[in-house]
Amino acid sequence: MKKQGLVMLKHFYYKELFNPGLWGIFLNPFYFIRRAIYKGVSKYSCNLSGRLLDFGCGSKAYQNLFNVAEYIGLDVEQSGHMHGESEVDVYYDGKIIPFDDEYFDSCFSCEVFEHVFDLEESLAEINRVLKKGGKALFVVPFVWDEHEIPFDYGRYSAYGIKYLLEKKGFSVVNSEKDTNFFIVLAQLWNLYLFNIGPKRSAFLRIMFNVLCIAPFTLISITLNFIMPQKSTLFFNNIIVAEKPS
Repeated sequence: MKKQGLVMLKHFYYKELFNPGLWGIFLNPFYFIRRAIYKGVSKYSCNLSGRLLDFGCGSKAYQNLFNVAEYIGLDVEQSGHMHGESEVDVYYDGKIIPFDDEYFDSCFSCEVFEHVFDLEESLAEINRVLKKGGKALFVVPFVWDEHEIPFDYGRYSAYGIKYLLEKKGFSVVNSEKDTNFFIVLAQLWNLYLFNIGPKRSAFLRIMFNVLCIAPFTLISITLNFIMPQKSTLFFNNIIVAEKPS
């Protein structure tokens, strides 16, 4: 019974990490960016169908948002994070995706492109394994600190990633920015507090978030309703792209 309770608690905590609700305000130091990603993926997940490739899948945190026939996670073995929580179906060398031409109906990739050194090469590979008329949903970072060091190589403006996608044969169907200038500043302040806070104890991390980070989150949520909205600074590009028929 105790073990079952711990499993449920872990599941609840994991949910609040990637789909933060009310409790996420108090438990998740990355509340703003994670909530924005979840909303963006939820909004456009209906564009993907059939056999889906999750490029750089990690733990497949957003798999439940897709209604597809088959969901295949691809990742590299050597990366900036441990694979203990990963749900990788296929590991590859980071260069050649080990599937035939036009094998997938759709593709999803979330906060992965900044860890790909030669992004143009990988985009060409994604295009190759995607069927004609197939769609892709990409979440591509513009602002965040260095992470998964040393495998952190780039950030992309809305114009830069659109140029690269079109250069590699994709048509950009929809592109939007997931947050605004004020929310970025609020989240970066919380990120700073998280980085200087306790790391070794899960209990102390949660208490630090409740006492030191959550108050700023609550204040920022309120201020965001009255602050001028500027979109020149944002966290992620949310992009729906298509391989032309």
